[in-house]
Amino acid sequence: MKDQKISKGKRGPLSWILYILVMGAALITFSALIFLIVYILWNGIPHIKPSLFAWEYNSENVSLMPALINTLLITIVTLIVAVPIGIGSAIYMVEYAKKGNKIVKVVRITAETLSGIPSIVYGLFGMLFFVTTLKFRLSLLAGALTLAIMILPLIMRTTEEALKSVPDSYREGSFGLGAGRVRTIFRIVLPAAVPGILSGIILAIGRIVGETAALMYTAGTVTEVVSGKGLSWLMDSGRTLAYHMYALSSEGFHTDEAYATAVVLLVIVMIINWISNRIAKKIAKV
Repeated sequence: MKDQKISKGKRGPLSWILYILVMGAALITFSALIFLIVYILWNGIPHIKPSLFAWEYNSENVSLMPALINTLLITIVTLIVAVPIGIGSAIYMVEYAKKGNKIVKVVRITAETLSGIPSIVYGLFGMLFFVTTLKFRLSLLAGALTLAIMILPLIMRTTEEALKSVPDSYREGSFGLGAGRVRTIFRIVLPAAVPGILSGIILAIGRIVGETAALMYTAGTVTEVVSGKGLSWLMDSGRTLAYHMYALSSEGFHTDEAYATAVVLLVIVMIINWISNRIAKKIAKV
C-alpha cells in the first residue's frame, strides 16, 4: 500500500510539491512539540524537590500539592457535569432528530461559536452568573460549572462525529434482529463509537487541567486543599495547578518552582492520555 502511494506521488511535480509541503508541516509541528517538552523538562526536573509536595503551602516551600489535589477534584466534577450532557445531546442529534431539523442546526452553530470564545469570557460569565447571581461565591463548584460549559461543545461535537462514523449497517442489523432503538444505541452504536468519544474527553481533560483565566474569577486563588464534610468542599475556594504555575512565574520569586510545576503538569496530562488510550483500545477489542 505504501509503495502504491509513493508511486502515485512520483507521477507529477505537483504531487511532489504537495508531498514536500505536507512533510514540512509535519516536521515543523513535531519539532515544535519536541522542543517544548525538552525545554520544560530541562528547566524543571533539576528543581523538583520533596518540599514541593508538602501537604501545606507556605512562602518557603510553595508546595504544589494543594493545587494538584484541587486540579484532580475540579476535573472530576467538571466531567461528571459535562460528559452526560454532551453525549446525550449528541445522541439526540444523530440518532433521534430528523435530517434538516432546525433546532439541531441552531445547536450546532451555537456549539461551534462557543468553542471559539476565549476562556476569559467564560470566566467573566461564570463570575457574573455562578459567583454573583447564584451566590456560589468563589468556589470549586462555580469553577467546575464554568469549565463544564466551556468543554461542552467539544464533547458534543466529537461524540456526534464518532456516532456518525458508525456504519448504518450496524443499526440495520440490530433492528433486523428485533432490538429497539434504545438497545441498539447502548449495545451496538455507543460501544463502536467509544474510541472517538474518549478522544473528545481526553481533549477536554487537557483543556480543564491547563485552564487558568476562567478559574481565576470563579474558583479563586486560595492555596489550600478544599475540605469539608459531605459535599461542602465544593463551596470552598482553591487554586488549580495551572494557576499555581502562573502565579509563581508572575510573582518572579519562584521561577524555578514554576518550571518544576510545569513538569508535574506535563506528566499528569501524559499519564491521563496514556490511560485513556489504553481504555479505548481495550473497549475497541471487545
